Amino acid sequence: MQKIKFRDLQYLYRKKGILIFASLFLLHTAFSQENTINLPNHDQKPYYFGIVLGYNTSHYNITHHPDFLAYDTIMSVESQNAGRIHLGIMANWQVSERFDIRFYPLHLIFSEKKFRYTQSIPNPGDNQYEYFKKVESIVMSFPLQVRLKSDRINNFRVYSLLGVKYDFDLASNAGARNAEEIVKVKKSDFGVEAGVGFQFFFKYFILSPEIKISQGLNNVHVRDEALKYSNVIDQMKSRMILFSLHFEGGGIL
Repeated sequence: MQKIKFRDLQYLYRKKGILIFASLFLLHTAFSQENTINLPNHDQKPYYFGIVLGYNTSHYNITHHPDFLAYDTIMSVESQNAGRIHLGIMANWQVSERFDIRFYPLHLIFSEKKFRYTQSIPNPGDNQYEYFKKVESIVMSFPLQVRLKSDRINNFRVYSLLGVKYDFDLASNAGARNAEEIVKVKKSDFGVEAGVGFQFFFKYFILSPEIKISQGLNNVHVRDEALKYSNVIDQMKSRMILFSLHFEGGGIL
């Protein structure tokens, strides 16, 4: 089981505090303009575009290989969360008053997955029993989502979303040679996503803070029997939490 360190909890609480403060500020701004309805004809627009900027944290859900207990060097392996940024372009089609279809023709995700290994004997030349490895990725992600919207209250609205995605890792090391100390990862992955968000209507644009959970469905591990850091792992499936700010246009751009 993955352990959560005290400094990690402090970091999460600090981030949560910032998000709560920002949300309260935006709510105050939205409801303080109750006599001024921004972008009143927005819901009649068939489609619009926007940009997304955000922060993500990700790790792998790891399944041990059936022969894990037969290997006497690696005692344990776990994947730890690491954070990076993401950015992209969004296209939104307003199907009805309640439902939207969203697609990201360009969504670039920078991510890092960390591995923590505990060994029964140290590597030659040092006295360590704990080792850390990492896999860095630059992912082109293509999400397709259905968004369910609430009633608009003045300049504020809540929504939920559900969707699927296809990921292509531009930095995949699956074909790397002489990779004796790395865990190899496949280029492609499919996954599902779910999340919630808020729309704050301003005079010329809409600001939409959003939190989303993304779960990969494919085993992206390229197992190498000769590599001790790889042969103890059977499957790796990616999991990511994304905090995003969508800057959405008020109409057709």
